[in-house]
Amino acid sequence: MKNRMKIMAIGLIAVFMMSGCGAMRLGKTYVFDFNSKTQDAYLGMLDIVSATGDPAQAMMKEWLITDSDIAEEDIFDDMKDLAGEYNMRFVGEKNMFRLLDVEKENYKKAGYKHLIVHARIAEFCSLSIAKEMLNHSRFYGGFMPCRVMYVEYEDGRRYLISMDMTLALYGGTDKKPINAGLMKKMQAVQVAMEEIPMKAAGYDSQVEADQAMADYYTEHKITGERVNAIPEAKEAE
Repeated sequence: MKNRMKIMAIGLIAVFMMSGCGAMRLGKTYVFDFNSKTQDAYLGMLDIVSATGDPAQAMMKEWLITDSDIAEEDIFDDMKDLAGEYNMRFVGEKNMFRLLDVEKENYKKAGYKHLIVHARIAEFCSLSIAKEMLNHSRFYGGFMPCRVMYVEYEDGRRYLISMDMTLALYGGTDKKPINAGLMKKMQAVQVAMEEIPMKAAGYDSQVEADQAMADYYTEHKITGERVNAIPEAKEAE
């Protein structure tokens, strides 16, 4: 109910702050045309954009690697091994960059305070599911193959980042519904692309990963970063 009210508020605000037919169409779409799962999907994105101002962050999931004993090569080897467990194939990797010292200085002079010094990409795919997704909408091709990016900051922080598939699954309308069979397969890909990097980052559950990130940010006094909400533990009955 709270989310429904928020959606209605967004639509009404759009109508009052904008003018003409465009505002009415925006308000009508948010309030009336989207089903509940679609509304929740966009609300989640809007919440992150509102909190961070960063639309890219709102479309991604990330896992902070807090265990310094986990080597980069071990992370990629684990992802390769895990791919098969989720009926995915590891189809390639790319070393994007590793900044030289002179490059670091140039970026710092340009005003970049928190510098990523190394980035590398792992690529995954399930060809049979990819074919069905493309036949549903060729525009899914822009997301293929599924990617996990490893990034390392100058201060030692390391992350694995993967696309949040929530909008890809639930962001549409009844004008172009995903059939039940394909939806189930896409949901399996979503699980894979969340659990593969989570496990490679050293965690057994998302709650554990979120707690580790929150603890790390608190200990190192890192602010201005998105931290997932951690469910409160229920007392044993």
